[in-house]
Amino acid sequence: MTSLTISPVENLRVAMSAVWTNRFRSFLTIIGIVIGITTVVTVSSLLTGLRKGIVDFFQDFGPDNIFLNKVTGDPSGRFARPKELKRKPILPEYLPLIKRFAPSVEEVSAQLFIMQSGAPLTAKVPGYESDNVSIGGYTATSFVTQPKEVVVGRLFTPDEEARSARVAVLGSSIAEALFPAGDAVGKSFIVGGAEYLAIGVLAPAKGSFFGENGLDRQVMIPFTTARLRYPQSDIVIICAKARPGVRDQAMEEIRSIMRKVRHTPAGAEDDFALSTADQIIQNLDRITGLVVLVSVALSGLGLLVGGIGVMNIMLVSVTERTREIGIRKAMGARRSDIVIQFLMEAIALTGLGGILGIIVSVTITLLISLIIPWLPKEVPVWAVLAGFSTSVMVGVFFGVWPAMKAARLDPVEALRYE
Repeated sequence: MTSLTISPVENLRVAMSAVWTNRFRSFLTIIGIVIGITTVVTVSSLLTGLRKGIVDFFQDFGPDNIFLNKVTGDPSGRFARPKELKRKPILPEYLPLIKRFAPSVEEVSAQLFIMQSGAPLTAKVPGYESDNVSIGGYTATSFVTQPKEVVVGRLFTPDEEARSARVAVLGSSIAEALFPAGDAVGKSFIVGGAEYLAIGVLAPAKGSFFGENGLDRQVMIPFTTARLRYPQSDIVIICAKARPGVRDQAMEEIRSIMRKVRHTPAGAEDDFALSTADQIIQNLDRITGLVVLVSVALSGLGLLVGGIGVMNIMLVSVTERTREIGIRKAMGARRSDIVIQFLMEAIALTGLGGILGIIVSVTITLLISLIIPWLPKEVPVWAVLAGFSTSVMVGVFFGVWPAMKAARLDPVEALRYE
């Protein structure tokens, strides 16, 4: 007897025809799969875009730089352990000690982190005002450890820092807010109740951390000027630029110096925090990895529900088409032909769910970009491919049993089925 076989293309056409014939039932069956794939791809898109912005943000700190801070993480100490908050502050007097006794360090700089309490900080000139502003004190060497691109004007000099000059370099956003005509250089403005002379404007900063890069709305003033103006601020961050290739050695030298100068007992943990840009990114990756893991677990429930629905509907389909299966077997169709036919139908169902899930997730991502334009987002190709591949594998896994059941039907009994 001649075997009645069907080509893969014809199998796919028959499968899609079966799905379309029962389209409403098929749609209800794959809702779980659509939800599962949508969750994974949407979360992956948002996290991928967010990570890219944050990585650019921290890499701009400098790959060879080591940061010395009182607490781990946010300099403000909002997320620090209570034990860390009791530590002695980092002092600017450490700068010459590090420069002298750490041979692996090329240059050091300091920033005074200024937190405004009470009324919000406001910057203004006649006719324009902005409260979306921050202020920071920097040593002149900060422009060596962390180079800044100036679009107009210049940076302040070591001499201006030494005499506590009231000069300022403006971030791109605050410069545009106060001087929309682009004529900031040489103009005076008031911020925090004090008057400063704008001497330069920076190019837009790279990357972002949950929105606009903070440097774009920052007013940078000399470190000594900031200490005189804000004597109550004691959050100092020291940046040490290591010589190329010896960053780890430089970190150990700084740790040894700090433990000696701060009289840290032998065997006790450091009473200061040392970090690098890539360490911060690694910590971020651990956090985002947990978020992805949770989203995968949640989407897994949707895929499980969808897969069980597919298995159920395929079992129903086998029952409904018992006579058709008997006719095919009587005409010479092999078991493998029947298995492939019903597997293709299961794959067509879940694959369609995967495609719908991807379309919904991309639509959601685009809507979020319209509603929250500052939130970085990027639909990664790997997430799209992984989402579709997963939906197909769900079809294969949950379609095998119904397909095998169909293949094992006795042709004589199947032909008698009504």
